[in-house]
Amino acid sequence: MDLREWALVIFTILAQMSVGAFCVLGLVHAYAIRKAGMEEADRLSDRALLAVGVVLILGLIASIFHLGNPLNAPRAIVNFQTSWLSREILLAVLFALVGGLFALMQWRKWGTFAVRNVIAWIATLIGLVLILAMSRVYMLETQPAWNTIWTPVLFYTTTFLLGALAIGAALAASYTAVQRSEPECAAVQCQLLRSVIRGISVGAMVLMGVELVVVPLQIAGLASEGGVAQLSAALMYGQYGPVLLLWLVLLFVGAGVFGLLLYRNAQSDGQERIMANLVYAAFAVVLVAEVLGRFLFYATHVKIGL
Repeated sequence: MDLREWALVIFTILAQMSVGAFCVLGLVHAYAIRKAGMEEADRLSDRALLAVGVVLILGLIASIFHLGNPLNAPRAIVNFQTSWLSREILLAVLFALVGGLFALMQWRKWGTFAVRNVIAWIATLIGLVLILAMSRVYMLETQPAWNTIWTPVLFYTTTFLLGALAIGAALAASYTAVQRSEPECAAVQCQLLRSVIRGISVGAMVLMGVELVVVPLQIAGLASEGGVAQLSAALMYGQYGPVLLLWLVLLFVGAGVFGLLLYRNAQSDGQERIMANLVYAAFAVVLVAEVLGRFLFYATHVKIGL
């Protein structure tokens, strides 16, 4: 693959991770409010908002490299009425702007909770539509390997798997900061963190299962179609077979093995350091796995015609 395709790998992975993280963080905040009240919920989640913004900004920077010339960026959105690529770029910018507005209002506590909540919901909806637009960019008749239902399924799976583990890692880091600066709040924060981490670990294992089922179905479907689609399948289990195997093994280890260990450690007091290390490791391993999967997505497509 050339530099532009690697830029797409980085952009799609980071953008999807940021959308998933934003969605998961919203669920975490709502859960924490019910369990411990608004103040403790804000203390748990506010720092993690920074990580979401940084990830998306890095993704947008990577997308500029795909355009070749950064001056082409404004031109890329002019056809949003007919082009899924233009819609993708426009939605990514809108998600960054609306999500950034929410983050600023949340940090500064501007406006009422109801107003901030509406803005958060708008950003969430924009983000979810962004993932759909991303998948539609690739669902072309000239690209049989991409033009299947499995493209949006895998994109959304990556979105929530990476997003959930990224938030787990961010919350673990946030708890460490709370423990140092506000030790009187650490007990409540620890209970919330352990409960949230259990939910994240279960979600990660479920999403891993979805991906481990979908990938073989995708390859089998391409192999049965014949023609160009069959060539893509042959590349996956032939030339790129070791990469495919490494992707699935790392996915199983990161979300499955580490997920199970994470769930068990999150059930007991006094395991916070181990729990934090496990969630960091799970996130890192799954991130590498998803990058490998996205590499295969671009490396094994075979176009019909010129």
